[in-house]
Amino acid sequence: MQSEVLDNPNQNDNRNYNYSGFETVERKEYDVIANWVTPNASVIDLACGNGTLLEKLIKEKNISGKGIELSDSGIAICNKKNLDVQKGSIDERLPFKDNTFDYAICNVTIQMVMYPEILLSEMKRVAKYQILSFPNFAYYKNRLDLLLKGCMPKPMLFDYKWYNTGHIHQCSFNDFLDLLNEIDGLKVKEIRFAKTNSAAKNFLIQTFPNLFMFIPLFYLGKTS
Repeated sequence: MQSEVLDNPNQNDNRNYNYSGFETVERKEYDVIANWVTPNASVIDLACGNGTLLEKLIKEKNISGKGIELSDSGIAICNKKNLDVQKGSIDERLPFKDNTFDYAICNVTIQMVMYPEILLSEMKRVAKYQILSFPNFAYYKNRLDLLLKGCMPKPMLFDYKWYNTGHIHQCSFNDFLDLLNEIDGLKVKEIRFAKTNSAAKNFLIQTFPNLFMFIPLFYLGKTS
């Protein structure tokens, strides 16, 4: 679900997903996620798309990994890569027993599901650790766009329109912290971001995350 590939090349719409022709899509946050995952761990990648992240973790960390994906084309590509991926929604009861995995990962997708709170609760149920990322709607460029133009901010729409984006629950860094407070038994272990080449920018991002962190990455764990 994390690709910007279109079902229809004549209609810019990312509510539908077609990964055909895009078998590998690297994202900057993949290295951050991989750095958190320990070798030989068990991982469930929720909304795994074309399986690029899952494949990376298998190759670099020797994990035993599974994935869940809604897109038929994404599942087909994952199958070609010999990845263990099944079709399904991720914001409902997941088809796994409690504590099946070491890590549950959901990369830049929580803002696209109908029930983010259920997704987070299920990640806590099935895994010891949870890794999530999402576009921060309070990012300063979005604030300026909304203030000066009075329209839905384009930086957070990724070249889509307000009416055809798959982002149905836009949230900020602070909004996500509020959600975590409503989910019993979770704690923040670490927060990171894909660092830039500028020490000054990195300082601002680290110091004022709700304003300058574009894609925050959260590493969570259970409180008991």
